[in-house]
Amino acid sequence: MTQPPQPPQQPPNTPPPSGGFGAPQDPPPGGFGQPTPPPADPFGKQPQQPAAPQDAPAGGYGTPPPAEGGYPTPPAPQPNGYGYPQAPQQGYGYPQGPAGQPGMPQQGYGYPTQPMQPQYGAPQPAGDGGKKFSTQMQIIVAAAVAVVLIIGGGIIYAATGDDDKGGTNEASSSGATGGEAKGGEGDGLAGGDEKAPASTKSKVAFQLPEPVVTDITTVMGSWITDKAYVKSGVAEIIAYDRDKGTKLWSVPLPGEVCSASRHMSKDFKTAIVFEETKATKANKYPSCNQVGVIDMTAGKLLWSKGVTSATGGDKPIRFDEVTLSGTTVAAGGTSGGAAFKLDDGAELWKPKVGADGCYDRGYAGGEALAVVRKCGTSDSPQLTVQALNPTTGAPLSSFQMPAGVDYASIVSTKPLVVAADVGDTAGDGSGISDFFSIDAATGKLIVRIPADAEQYAARCGSTEVERCQNLAVGNNRLYVPTENHDGTSEYGETNEVVAFDLTTGKLLGGRADAGDRYSLTPLRMDGTNVIAYKEPPYDKGGQIVSIDGETFKQTLLMENPSDEAVREAERRFSTDHSEVLYKDGRFFKSKRLVSKRSTSDADEKLYLVVAYRTD
Repeated sequence: MTQPPQPPQQPPNTPPPSGGFGAPQDPPPGGFGQPTPPPADPFGKQPQQPAAPQDAPAGGYGTPPPAEGGYPTPPAPQPNGYGYPQAPQQGYGYPQGPAGQPGMPQQGYGYPTQPMQPQYGAPQPAGDGGKKFSTQMQIIVAAAVAVVLIIGGGIIYAATGDDDKGGTNEASSSGATGGEAKGGEGDGLAGGDEKAPASTKSKVAFQLPEPVVTDITTVMGSWITDKAYVKSGVAEIIAYDRDKGTKLWSVPLPGEVCSASRHMSKDFKTAIVFEETKATKANKYPSCNQVGVIDMTAGKLLWSKGVTSATGGDKPIRFDEVTLSGTTVAAGGTSGGAAFKLDDGAELWKPKVGADGCYDRGYAGGEALAVVRKCGTSDSPQLTVQALNPTTGAPLSSFQMPAGVDYASIVSTKPLVVAADVGDTAGDGSGISDFFSIDAATGKLIVRIPADAEQYAARCGSTEVERCQNLAVGNNRLYVPTENHDGTSEYGETNEVVAFDLTTGKLLGGRADAGDRYSLTPLRMDGTNVIAYKEPPYDKGGQIVSIDGETFKQTLLMENPSDEAVREAERRFSTDHSEVLYKDGRFFKSKRLVSKRSTSDADEKLYLVVAYRTD
């Protein structure tokens, strides 16, 4: 079997659990460098509440009203907690290294950092059992940032917009769908390919049962082509008709799928890593040493191969991740890496292994190719982020992270954006306290953007280089969701999607509101628009919206059924720990891991995939 699973994280405000399927959370990754003052909370969010029990079912925001006296009172904010200014810390001040030299710093660590955002005081709980905080108004003014008025639990937001444009955006958190979400006959969306259907009401396209396994099994990987929904199964890749769920083809594999690229070529080819054999009593942990390419149009494995380390020996490299950029497949891991031609698997290059133990930790693909290269010892690692020539593997630029950084994740390769937990300060397992916007041509840091984990809800894998989610990059902006906070309804929470400028680091005026009892999560860019999922309250179905990347205006694309059985199936898939895809009026949520069933859920209906479509 492959690595142990990363368990579902329980969203707040779900109905009380009836049984458990939780497990310990991801360990928080290592961090680095100076803690910086947190950016503003433009939403007056209350201090983070204690985590919900991990055995609660995933999904769903807004619980049914509790019995008398059953609703806990939120704790009052503490000094230096949420919404309080922090004291500035000493900067790095490291010397600048020569440009263009792999593994060397491109500039000192007097990092250009996001301008200090205004500090908004957290609302104080009222004496009515915590159902509402008291009526209040706080006005704090800072250069080129918004003014937020918090009034009786509601939020009125007046924004100045992008400095370059001088525009004005206004939004309100009131309303079931928030913002200006709408859909209707003939609605087309400027800036993207997705269109609003005549009716946004969806229906269940199909539900695939979870396979029965005897141990923890990886089923990572899902893709949407022009005809099929393709999903990793137990030691196979299967294509289903994307409207009916009927099986179109299956590609058997000699062992379990270990990793899969989120990218695919224009002609629907993608890359996977899989085990050389199935687990046996004699070999319980087969090596993930096979790289292969699936042709999702023809329904076949084009090629697969293993490679030996560049340092010699005949033991195949174990790969932790694989990605795709153009016609190059790049796979990396702690024991080495390699790159191959997409069409025939011909080896293109292997990364150099230095005498000091340097190796390519992992690659990120898409429009460009980048790598996180790790040097030094486990006690004193040194990470370098490099933009690469996909054909030769030669570094085009290098940016050296500060000493002490254990892990870094590449959010986007074009533009080049990296996430890390600075000084191990995130504290929530998200792997993010700061984002770094880097000039891929020169390796120079454009700006460092603090993103307080208590305010923002994006996530990156603890060790994986290309496994960030709940965020999107486009329009020279980074779109991230805020953490959930009280809305205007008596019970339940909400959140927003906001944007940072990747040149200035500023939190831009304007936002997209989830609406009461919904939680809004970016999935991907669609041209200049953001496709986002609204995780629903306990009594509703989820929604898909398109957010205008400039004005933050929302257009409703899909609303799932609220029938109890349907919504319960949807809620079983935690957004943080599932694969969530939307394209052409079709929406899929699927698992990345399946486990042996316990006695308590032996007869329960569990799904590998739930799929919805509009007419």
